Amino acid sequence: MTDYPHITVACVIPKANRFLFVRENPNGPVVYNQPAGHLEQNESLISAAERETLEETGWQVKVTHFLGIYQYNSPDNGVCYVRHSFVASPRFFREDFILDNDIIDTCWLSVGEALALSSEMRSPIVLKTLEDYIDGDHYPLKIISRS
Repeated sequence: MTDYPHITVACVIPKANRFLFVRENPNGPVVYNQPAGHLEQNESLISAAERETLEETGWQVKVTHFLGIYQYNSPDNGVCYVRHSFVASPRFFREDFILDNDIIDTCWLSVGEALALSSEMRSPIVLKTLEDYIDGDHYPLKIISRS
């Protein structure tokens, strides 16, 4: 267990009334998640979100909006995650891209399909960000400042 929050990023990626998800095995049961991961040293939040999406799905995306900041304390490992969630548009799928090791595959789910899998989501944040997207809670990227 760590004594500091983990800064993470994630993307909600819509396409034809479906959303891009990953099925992953994070050292436990297989779960669904948005493309997500950790912020790296000297990386912007937006760059991290685009990089993590490519690494986990093979999709090159363009982050278009900010959804919000979500805090989650995992009962499984005691870690506090602070997730910065974004909306992104899919640009190009790289079929030859080798996905991160813990990613089983990707899938495009409707809202109804995602809700039906609620017990298989990695954390409650996954569906919360999807709901916020559906509710229209999108913010311009200019609210994020980096110096």
